[in-house]
Amino acid sequence: MNQRRQGRRSAEDAKKTRIIILQTAANMFCELGFERVSLRNISEKAGVSHSLIRHHFGSKEQIWYAISEGLDAYIKKYMLEVISHFPKGQSANLTLYLFVVRMHAMLLEFKQPIQLMADAMRQESELYDYFLDDSGEIDNLVNGLTDQFNLANPENQVKAWEIKWQLIMSAHAAASMAPFMIETWRSETADPEQCLLLHWELFNKQMAATFRIDDSDMLHPSKVSDLVYHVPCEWGECNLILNNSSAET
Repeated sequence: MNQRRQGRRSAEDAKKTRIIILQTAANMFCELGFERVSLRNISEKAGVSHSLIRHHFGSKEQIWYAISEGLDAYIKKYMLEVISHFPKGQSANLTLYLFVVRMHAMLLEFKQPIQLMADAMRQESELYDYFLDDSGEIDNLVNGLTDQFNLANPENQVKAWEIKWQLIMSAHAAASMAPFMIETWRSETADPEQCLLLHWELFNKQMAATFRIDDSDMLHPSKVSDLVYHVPCEWGECNLILNNSSAET
């Protein structure tokens, strides 16, 4: 019995160590970029020995891929949560609009996914391949909704990848150029949260026009976090948003 308990504790300790390493590495990759971070840097920041990091992951690249896999699993889970709130029979244009603006809100609140994506694109390696996969369940669903919208609006065709590109650009601008964003609305507010809301509203209006959404159906939250669903995550799915997982709708 004691050996069994000791085995469970050892497994729990190993899991906690992995979480510490992954959280520390994710923060450092976002702050400094993948190339400027070494295993030694992660070891010092996490308070975990260099040899233990190698034991758990083997290399810096494997840490990055573990973070990416967790992020991928969490974002897919989050997308399904967003979709689950849509009533059956809702029009394709309204579903697309609500899906895109809510995903935009999540990426504005939780910047690490878009920061890691941008850093991956700068690497002369295959780190970015993970971000280019468009063959999954969510993409098929969004492409299906896009096809429905295009059939109903032949004179106003949209492309799923163009919408994705607009979403990524807007989220990345807020994450990478926050001081410029705040300066843009300096005459209206000094509150960064309200500046973020005004930034979201620009995207909101653009998507409403693209999908021909009536004013009565547009979302107008008092803050961006009002649009973010609380989707619990465990490590193995996501280490990136654990510190922000208290966000509620």
